[in-house]
Amino acid sequence: MDLVRHLECFVAVAEESHFGRAAARLGMAQPPLSQRIQRLEKHLGVRLFERTSRQVTITEAGALLLAEAREVLARSEALMATARRIRDGETGLLRAALPPDLSGATVAALLAGFTESAAGPELELHELSTAQQLAAFAAHELDVGLIHHPCDVSGLELGPVLRRELGVLLPGDAAAAGLEEVPLASLTGHDLILFPRPAAPAVYDDLLTTCARNGYTPTAVRHAQGASFVRGLVLSAGAVAFGPRDAHGDGAGDPGQGPASGVVWRPLTGAPLALRHSVAWPEGRGDPAVAAFAGAATHALRTTAGATPDLPSRPLHLRPASEYWL
Repeated sequence: MDLVRHLECFVAVAEESHFGRAAARLGMAQPPLSQRIQRLEKHLGVRLFERTSRQVTITEAGALLLAEAREVLARSEALMATARRIRDGETGLLRAALPPDLSGATVAALLAGFTESAAGPELELHELSTAQQLAAFAAHELDVGLIHHPCDVSGLELGPVLRRELGVLLPGDAAAAGLEEVPLASLTGHDLILFPRPAAPAVYDDLLTTCARNGYTPTAVRHAQGASFVRGLVLSAGAVAFGPRDAHGDGAGDPGQGPASGVVWRPLTGAPLALRHSVAWPEGRGDPAVAAFAGAATHALRTTAGATPDLPSRPLHLRPASEYWL
């Protein structure tokens, strides 16, 4: 018996609660589907569904086995993905991604940590936004990445969630530039520079919502990602931008971001804004190379970017933090 195919049928019927819809979803006729369910029930020795002329209801035994069935299917897909990589000559290659907002020091520390802890696999590193990483995961083109929350983490396993507080980059002659900490409301009248929304839609919306709740509604929102371009807009347009300290610093000793350049970074009063990160990988893909990357990324963020553990506002299906090098 093809157990995987029979489990696909079981999961489809359980999720559709209807043999006809499940058969259409699987691209097969209904009688063969019913026969496969019967064979699976006989093979397992339990009844999976109660059937009437009008409805199909999963039994208690079926409900208990459903999670296990989904896990088997996920691991089967992971095995096939690994087999495809081996077939295509990609064995020993870890395809990883980082978001554009990390500092050079964090990237360097991550790479050093990964090299030290992972012997063997070659690292193919890409710079991708969260949206790009999620698309790459769905296409089986990425093995591991560092994503921003909130986002849709369906089908992914996650490492510990870390928080990096955001400050504000603003013109040196702005009234708020003279403050040690800047209330969001004091930015009223300034345009805001943000990353393009498609890069991380939920993060983008959360930032604007938090600004509004704290008394700051930008006169306009401009879009930029490169650090030099952002600074140019701050200088020429009197706009402001948000960023973590490790990416912008306080201007001391940096001719590109200090008072001499006309641009300064200040923390926000009450730390209302933050970036939340975690390493992510497809369910069932948590091999030693992925674990090494997750540990190196977590360690680099904490030691070079001042990231701190964060308790998520919603369930994120986290792996225990003890499994990672912190």
